[in-house]
Amino acid sequence: MKSPATLEALTAAFKRLPGVGPKSAQRFAYHLLQHDRQGARVIARALDEAVEHIRHCARCNTFTELEICETCTSSRRDAGLLCVVETPADQLSLEQTLSYSGLYFVLMGRLSPLDGVGPREINLDRLMQRACDGIVREVILATNFTQEGEATAHYIGEMLRARGLKVTRLARGVPVGSELEYVDPGTIAHALRDRRTVDD
Repeated sequence: MKSPATLEALTAAFKRLPGVGPKSAQRFAYHLLQHDRQGARVIARALDEAVEHIRHCARCNTFTELEICETCTSSRRDAGLLCVVETPADQLSLEQTLSYSGLYFVLMGRLSPLDGVGPREINLDRLMQRACDGIVREVILATNFTQEGEATAHYIGEMLRARGLKVTRLARGVPVGSELEYVDPGTIAHALRDRRTVDD
């Protein structure tokens, strides 16, 4: 028996989510249609609203509904500290530690030449402009401790040091191979406090 085309399209849509395979996608689709049609409408409306209204902050590149996000416009933040993260989820993880009061730049990815992700795709030109604005005195590299994250941190560190900026890296309190959004806030806070200077 062949599923209706609209059901197949819904299943295919769920498969676009990270970590969701064909069986899970099918289970989501069947569950919503069979048990929670109202929930399906709520999800559809929320997705539509988010896609319509969420944009990138003109300064730090994170998600916001404003031209410049609330973090970037806050007078309580230390504009001399700039923390570079891969994703808005990583930024949120750092914020939840309540141990960092500087500003951010969100790359929206990491260098991965095999996947066609180079400096342009992660907005390195914008990062360089931001870091070299004459206000930033230290750049904290908080990319993930994956192979790609380490390569990204090394590449960015070399470029920033060549421009005379102080560059530090999160300490190794964060487990190797982990991603910040899955690390507990206490571990992230410890790593942030014990960050180290990036060696030549």
